[in-house]
Amino acid sequence: MKPYNEEQTKKEQVEDMFDNIAPTYDRLNHIMSLNIDRIWRRRVMRIVRRSKAHTIMDVATGTGDLAIAMAKRVDRTHILGIDLSEEMLAVARRKIEKQGLEERITLEKGDAENLDMVEDGTIDAATVAFGVRNFENMERGLSEIYRTLKVGGKLVVLEFSMPRNRFIRWIYSQYAHRLLPRIGAAISKDERAYTYLPDSVEEFPSPERFSEMLKGVGFTSVTYRSQSFGIAYIYVATK
Repeated sequence: MKPYNEEQTKKEQVEDMFDNIAPTYDRLNHIMSLNIDRIWRRRVMRIVRRSKAHTIMDVATGTGDLAIAMAKRVDRTHILGIDLSEEMLAVARRKIEKQGLEERITLEKGDAENLDMVEDGTIDAATVAFGVRNFENMERGLSEIYRTLKVGGKLVVLEFSMPRNRFIRWIYSQYAHRLLPRIGAAISKDERAYTYLPDSVEEFPSPERFSEMLKGVGFTSVTYRSQSFGIAYIYVATK
């Protein structure tokens, strides 16, 4: 297992962390979310399908769950999945090959803040599921996605959030800081990763603030909807 280096940038640490946990990432996610993450991804997929997008970019695609769901359910579309972690992409490639979706999904190792492989205004819809909070420079990453979208194109973001209800927030905090790192350490052997994840959720901007960030880089008609008592939100922004 690759060790962490305190002198690394956040981007480098995130890459190493996801390389470390890639083999067990899917199993842990589904266990710890009680499979609710599958429901959230289906809702994102339905939003993209309604946009009738033909060219989709899935940023921070990870092990490819959302890209695969969209390829199977959104007609006549091609998906470009981009991720910083080569080990996560390796898992995604195996899943894509197993389902025979190689012609529908292309994967590339890349940085959300530097999408040089994508030309201006060529993407119909972009998605980011649980990845925006890992951007080292959030505004720059959102600006890059904005650049790649066609006029009228949509960005759909699925991201965790701290629940606003005090009781739900307390339960979530206890789970995230006490139980989650232990489960993560037992299955993935990387306790630090599952300490980072809840910390990054607490540091993520409020829905109102994140919406303002989206508008600040040029998006219009920004909407957001709470998922599962505010544990996550789905944001939809139009260029």
